[in-house]
Amino acid sequence: KEQLEKLRIEKEKKDHQSMLLRGDEALKISEELERKINANAQLDSKDRDQLESLEKLLKKIRSELGGDDDSESAPDANTEADETTRAKPDTRPKDVVDGIKVLRSTTIMLVDELKKTTRFTISAAAIQTTNAVLRITRFLKFWN
Repeated sequence: KEQLEKLRIEKEKKDHQSMLLRGDEALKISEELERKINANAQLDSKDRDQLESLEKLLKKIRSELGGDDDSESAPDANTEADETTRAKPDTRPKDVVDGIKVLRSTTIMLVDELKKTTRFTISAAAIQTTNAVLRITRFLKFWN
């Protein structure tokens, strides 16, 4: 029993570390997209593929955090969270360049939230931020 418990603890540590690595990978993708968009001002098919892989990473992170589909977890209007620290998921970017900048800044907030978590915690703020990044990613993916 003791050996099984040690194995379980090691697996939890490994899972938490892989979630942090996924967050870093998401940040890397968003930074790369921002560099490309600053040079080109539009998305090509390769960029859309990166948005697709970013969406998959975010879904894995959200499921590991214990989150559900973002349609039901929209922030409550009565929540008294600080506006500067909470992700604004309903903010629509006015163009692709603005969207990529919002994507990167929200991804930075997500990585910061993930780094605050432990393998013992469930962070509602990280789940909300993940949902916000997912909405922005989907919005950009279907931008014409």
